[in-house]
Amino acid sequence: MQGTHQTDGLTVTPLTSAIGAEIEGVDLSTPQPADLADQLRTLLARHHVLFFRAQHLDLEQQKRFTEGFGPLLTLPYVTPLEGEPQVIRVYKGADERGGVFGGDWHTDFSFLERPPAGSVLSAHTVPPQGGDTLWVSQAAAWEALPAPLKELLAERDAVHVGKPYGVKWAPPLDTQTGAGMKMARGDASADEDRLHPAVLRHPLTGRQMLFLNPTYVVRLDGMSEEESRPILEAVQRHAIRPEFTCRFRWSPGTVAVWDNLATQHYAVNDYQGFERLMYRTTFGGLSPREMAA
Repeated sequence: MQGTHQTDGLTVTPLTSAIGAEIEGVDLSTPQPADLADQLRTLLARHHVLFFRAQHLDLEQQKRFTEGFGPLLTLPYVTPLEGEPQVIRVYKGADERGGVFGGDWHTDFSFLERPPAGSVLSAHTVPPQGGDTLWVSQAAAWEALPAPLKELLAERDAVHVGKPYGVKWAPPLDTQTGAGMKMARGDASADEDRLHPAVLRHPLTGRQMLFLNPTYVVRLDGMSEEESRPILEAVQRHAIRPEFTCRFRWSPGTVAVWDNLATQHYAVNDYQGFERLMYRTTFGGLSPREMAA
């Protein structure tokens, strides 16, 4: 992949050869013309996650920018910002202990019949150190996956369940998100199996990509949890190799948008004693079944 380059007035700086790019030359607070919106969707398909520094969007501007990628969604289980059903206030206070929202490798709400196509996250208050987010390219991971694992996963479904929100797999209390985030727990319906293809094909790039993550996937279809566990663990160890990832250091006003079905991400919980405040919006798109490889 080429280094920093100009494309139709934008400056694109890839973070790594596998995933991530910083974009300069656009003001996200203003409505985007159709050709620019198309260009950003193309860049997102290519890089999986895009970063825009020093934007400082208000909520209406963020929602409008999000709609350039797909229809705004209202997510289940997580309590939205009061009066803003499509906005999640992602907050951890300086005195909070325990887990952090998104603090393990995951693909957002992959257990839903139609998971989010992607999300936009706008940073307002960030700690002086820590609080980074990592993303991994599920396409790069698939392309380098050993052939025996590719053969095992091709044309196979995986079983997803809403473990953090259900009963059977509820996380320990000391690892759960603290008082800064409100979400539903103990919902037995979240434990119901949802089958999605283990391998997808991106509708714009044509690249195949894994659709597995340890937070929500419990087994491969046709196999027990015990049979699936070593396979899923081996795939995940491979998928999060450093060469498939990028790690991003936030600054106030930064906006990130990522392709949820092409990535996993991880919010690092290493800023105890400091607060972190972001606002997240989410957009819809094709279902995993519509993207089966």
